[in-house]
Amino acid sequence: MALFQHQNGSVVSNKHVFIRSRSQRRPISTSVICGLMLFCLGVISLLTGHMASELERYSQRIVRRRRSLFNLDESHKGPIDIWKSEYAKYFYGCSQSSAKFPDAISEQESNGYLLIAASGGLNQQRTGISDAIVVARILNATLIVPELDHNSYWKDDSDFVNIFDVDWFISYLAKDVTIVRRVPDKFMRSMEKPPYTMRVPRKSPPEYYLDQVLPILKRRHVLQLTKFDYRLANNIDEDLQKLRCRTNFHALRFTKPIQELGQELVMKMREKATRFIAVHLRLEPDMLAFSGCYLGGGDKERYKLREIRKRWETLPEIDAVAKRRQDKCPLTPHEIGLMLRALGFQNDTYVYVASGEIYGGEETLAPLRDLFPNIYTKEMLANEELKPFLRYSSCLAAVDYIVCDESDVFVTNNNGNMAKILAGRRRYMGHKRTIRPNAKRLSPLLMERDQMDWDTFAKKVRAVQRGFMGEPDEMRVGRGEFHEYPYSCICEKPASDIVGNESGDHQSQQFKENLRVKEEKQ
Repeated sequence: MALFQHQNGSVVSNKHVFIRSRSQRRPISTSVICGLMLFCLGVISLLTGHMASELERYSQRIVRRRRSLFNLDESHKGPIDIWKSEYAKYFYGCSQSSAKFPDAISEQESNGYLLIAASGGLNQQRTGISDAIVVARILNATLIVPELDHNSYWKDDSDFVNIFDVDWFISYLAKDVTIVRRVPDKFMRSMEKPPYTMRVPRKSPPEYYLDQVLPILKRRHVLQLTKFDYRLANNIDEDLQKLRCRTNFHALRFTKPIQELGQELVMKMREKATRFIAVHLRLEPDMLAFSGCYLGGGDKERYKLREIRKRWETLPEIDAVAKRRQDKCPLTPHEIGLMLRALGFQNDTYVYVASGEIYGGEETLAPLRDLFPNIYTKEMLANEELKPFLRYSSCLAAVDYIVCDESDVFVTNNNGNMAKILAGRRRYMGHKRTIRPNAKRLSPLLMERDQMDWDTFAKKVRAVQRGFMGEPDEMRVGRGEFHEYPYSCICEKPASDIVGNESGDHQSQQFKENLRVKEEKQ
């Protein structure tokens, strides 16, 4: 039995407390009861009116959310322009720093020298270099020109100066970060110990660098960060995000020979057609084998890929068909072709195919060529001019990058580093049409295409691809990798700057209202 203690220290049973309180209860008068009833009725009336008002407002929000981002008159159900976005003209890339972002400190005043060892292929290293600039800024460090990866799958021994214009890189970012080519020899000779080497966790926030990395840099004066890819958090301060954009979209300019060859290929494509599509294919044998994917080439293909896969002893057995159904495999060239034809691109469209080694070679590309006969590659357009670059996969990837960037429409069969980097750049440079397959819904549809007529298939493809066509509304804070969705670096043009569009201000207001509604969902 529970016990209670009185103020004088005595203890009594709660049974006695209950009996005493019940015996002392007085009857409640009728007037009090009536007063309470009237009070309750008033409160209920007040709440009912308030709740009805809130319910009405909530219902209105639901209706707004169900409307299209662009058109409130339901006309959005019609076909979209497959070559360009109608709403791209309202936005532009903006990466200028704010007034509160001070200039970089000098080499002598910095906290030390920061060496970065990038990792992966060209575009993976590009993300690492962009993040390295931001990290150097966070640490108030002098950045040494980054070291490129010579040990990845591509086995490319190119250095930074072979791929990027190093003088432009240093000068363009001079106000943001102090960059030098090497640690001064005099400083290196005076060091008692070799540079300290460490690897930071992936997606580390700025606080990690200040708490864990900065003390080491101050103590050792020279610090090297290895395997530097995706080592900085996705969501950081806006001025630092804009620094990412300045680095990625402006400072990292290719060397003159690479730039000239890429532009020459673009010119040759323009001579053939006023507009063209660039399709980026990731179908290298090692990539397919490692991922466990399969292109539909029968038992012979399965055997070859299984043999390549044995290079990685720890990889488990994978059901390639099941993996494709789970949308975890890149689309085949045939599937890319079917998607493009379903979206409305005609078979006389000119297509530039950007790729490394394609498993199966021309046989794998044949179904795409059947759908689009006017297919060209860098090897077809620049046989002799390409020879000096053939030993360097990063240079070849850079040439493809330039042509894909300049194309009217960019399409990818994957969501790898090049696809993400180019998607982000094309958004920044004016939301040029960029098509990413909605693999989750498209893969099962492609596997069932023989069970429906063409018109039904095409209609379904167009439906599932809405939201994956590179429209401005696909940019939302926190969505995906910042390199792919550089939301901090996209600004809206003033209505007065939109030439040849009398209704620009009204449509722009519609866009902003619907974008606000769409972000409320997040």
